[in-house]
Amino acid sequence: MSLIIGKFDNFIKSHTDRQIVAIPIAIFVIALLIMGFTYSTSGTPVNLGMEFKGGTMISFQTDESTGELESNYMDYPLVDIRKTGDRAVLQFGPMEKNLQMEIEKDIISAYSSVEIQQVGAIYGKDLQLQAFQALLLSLIGMSAVIFLVFRNFIPSLAVVISSISDICIAAALMTLAGVELSLGTVAALLMIIGYSVDSDVLLTTRMFKRRGSANEKISLAMHTGLTMTSTTLAAVVAMYMVSTYSYVLIPSLSQMTLLSDISIVLIFGLLADVINTWLLNTGIIRWYSKRNPQVVKS
Repeated sequence: MSLIIGKFDNFIKSHTDRQIVAIPIAIFVIALLIMGFTYSTSGTPVNLGMEFKGGTMISFQTDESTGELESNYMDYPLVDIRKTGDRAVLQFGPMEKNLQMEIEKDIISAYSSVEIQQVGAIYGKDLQLQAFQALLLSLIGMSAVIFLVFRNFIPSLAVVISSISDICIAAALMTLAGVELSLGTVAALLMIIGYSVDSDVLLTTRMFKRRGSANEKISLAMHTGLTMTSTTLAAVVAMYMVSTYSYVLIPSLSQMTLLSDISIVLIFGLLADVINTWLLNTGIIRWYSKRNPQVVKS
């Protein structure tokens, strides 16, 4: 870990502010393009899960393969099919009530340990609005607190931009990885906002409240911040492995989809935060400190 931090530190010291900022900005732009393409094809910047668009999810025990199950239910609005161990999960889009009753009756009569979950389209739209409001209010509240703490526009703006970039990059990677937006992944995105602010505030506080040269303060903040991130990342990766692949060791267990989705989104967000905090935010803060030495302790 010390070797990685050292290389990261040397990279920042050996490149100009403009060069280190260019990398996260390019990634941010690519993320926006991915979200824009998704919006143009689906009407939303990320792929929505069943909670937000409505539908029916049915899980049951079976020895049939995903191909056989897909063939059996191809006449229904089947949008996703997963199988972990001896348990299959079929997800259907919104359909008429008689068609829904027909498929539920068919599956209950043919398979064992059947579990059915339904979400109405109207309820899903309400959840979409609530999720958007939660993310928006979190960003507004975070921005207000940051401006009150630092009372300085540029450093505060850098923290806000980094947080927004973290969310956008995580959302774009969700699309590429096929992870849908659900109540669990919304919670993960909210956690990313909190973690992003934590690391950005660490850097900004060290830069403006501690004495020493800019590069020295950045190095100390980076050592602390990347150590924190690496330990959190290790825990989240472990959670992802257990929730996603535990059935390989114990076939009776099924994949814990909710925990798997939450953990992979957190991994995306933590990796994005490393780039945005220690390249984007660092470049902006270092540039600002050079042009306003009177506000920085030296």
